[in-house]
Amino acid sequence: MSEPVTPAPVDDVATLDLQRAERRGYPEAVYCEGKTAEQVAGIAAAVRSRPGVVTLFTRAGPEHAKAILQELPEAHHDVEARLLAWPAAVPEPRGGLVVVVSAGTSDLPVAREALLTASYLGRPTELVVDVGVAGLHRVLAKLELLRSARVIVVAAGMDGALPSVVAGLVSAPVVALPTSVGYGASFGGVAALLAMLNACAPGVGVVNIDNGYGAGHLAAQIAAPDA
Repeated sequence: MSEPVTPAPVDDVATLDLQRAERRGYPEAVYCEGKTAEQVAGIAAAVRSRPGVVTLFTRAGPEHAKAILQELPEAHHDVEARLLAWPAAVPEPRGGLVVVVSAGTSDLPVAREALLTASYLGRPTELVVDVGVAGLHRVLAKLELLRSARVIVVAAGMDGALPSVVAGLVSAPVVALPTSVGYGASFGGVAALLAMLNACAPGVGVVNIDNGYGAGHLAAQIAAPDA
């Protein structure tokens, strides 16, 4: 059995934004990448003292997840999305429907990060998988669902064409989420990012490469009950 992680004193590594939910209406998230397991464990221990306040841990690798679960054993852990949520229970959904579309199966980790973020921020969500532009009949088969959405997140790598296609079929705003999926000339998602920034369909907003959390958060705000 591996040794437990010793949490770093939270005051030495982070200043938690305890009023963010009251100030913005949405709680803070902890970006784990670049932090040590000890630092993340210290933050998780501090979070434990705030029962009922949703906290998301994003970009959590295996060592981060182990440290978080040591302090918050009942947290929900989605390995594919590299995301942990505490408390584990999804809040009662309110507001408009957020539909998250994944162009390909390879885009699913980022798409799931967006989906879970929107869900834990209190929105009803649906996931549509593997409907990229290589087979347009696949996205057309989901048209009824897409047109029922308040906002649609579209995760795509390669040529990044799917958000523009979707935006041309629906009245809802589209959050384009470029992923780093693709061969060499995709430049780690830069090709998809540029294609999405140059989308010919109006109503498309673009977040950073692989930023599923940012896309899900923006979608949750757009779909808020009072929006």
